Amino acid sequence: MIVRFCRRRITLLTLGLCLGATGARAQVLQRGMVIDRVECSDDTAQTYALYLPSGYAPERTWSLLLAFHPAARGRLMVEKYQAAAEQYGYIVAASNNSRNGPYAVSMAAAQAMMTDVSRRFSIDPQRVYLAGMSGGARVAMGIALTNHNVAGVIASSAGYPDSQPRASVPFAVFSTAGIEDFNYIEMRLLDRKLTSPHFLAVFEGGHALPPDDIAFDALEWMELRAMQSGGRNRDDARAGSILQKRRARIAASSDPADTVYLLRALVSDFKGLLDVSAEENRLGRMANQPDVKKALKREREADDAEGRMLGEIFELESRLGDDGRLPALMTLRDRLAKLSRKAASEADTPERSQARRVLRSITAGASGRVQDREYLTLLEQYRLGR
Repeated sequence: MIVRFCRRRITLLTLGLCLGATGARAQVLQRGMVIDRVECSDDTAQTYALYLPSGYAPERTWSLLLAFHPAARGRLMVEKYQAAAEQYGYIVAASNNSRNGPYAVSMAAAQAMMTDVSRRFSIDPQRVYLAGMSGGARVAMGIALTNHNVAGVIASSAGYPDSQPRASVPFAVFSTAGIEDFNYIEMRLLDRKLTSPHFLAVFEGGHALPPDDIAFDALEWMELRAMQSGGRNRDDARAGSILQKRRARIAASSDPADTVYLLRALVSDFKGLLDVSAEENRLGRMANQPDVKKALKREREADDAEGRMLGEIFELESRLGDDGRLPALMTLRDRLAKLSRKAASEADTPERSQARRVLRSITAGASGRVQDREYLTLLEQYRLGR
């Protein structure tokens, strides 16, 4: 995604996940359908949405996916992963209490949900995963960073709690971002920095959960990683089916940089499981082609330029409270106007997407960064719709 005695424990932050169910519950939890509200036995104010695979039986252990939404919409998170959970045998539980706001509230919700799920169901301690959207992704990543028993995290539209990329983490990371997401650059840099198992899926859209097919891919990718790490038995038929799907996507790719990324990911994901020597050889050839090198360089430079652009704007904002306020405000006004013109372009270009991302980055949470009323009023003029 457990009634018997508790035989093993894994700790998530300060949260104990007790494996093995401890007693029957009054609430009947139906298999094969999303349940909107399950009350935690230790605190009935804490609830979560739940999906049990139709074939769930306590005689074997099951993978577990614990999910967090920034607005406490547990059902939305469960529904997003329901199809893959049914096919691959995951229990999915998503808090109805965890939301953007005080971190302690989300931690209390996470603790209550984890404890309750671990008592009710038979969980495989090697196959505990976390997922989150936006602030919920930061909750999931924060928990995983403090616990080495988390096998993987699906992080949508946000990364680490401190937003700082890391070279390596002890869990697999499948991240997602919309091409116009205001956290797009954060997710790109997160993926670029990581050397431990990782994958970034970019889709057409903004700050949102990924499309259903990418959500399905996320759990499918976790299955591959579990095979590689020994967390689950090797299944050549299943791995082969996933490999054919990935090969089809590479064949459909027309962008050299995207093709290299997909080839590199495929080789990393399947090496040691199936024969991917053809893809490895193609990757080596492409990586040495001058036009591909240029495409990869342009992509990296575009990411770096966008990061600098945001840094410069935030630096100008910091001057609004000192003697340099007027020139800073004038410069900000000019940059916002230019970004707005690019964002309004009818042509669907990388420059338009970049302008929309930057505008959304600037306007999101501006009141928490700046107190200058004139500037905040100016930002409202340039705030983009969803």
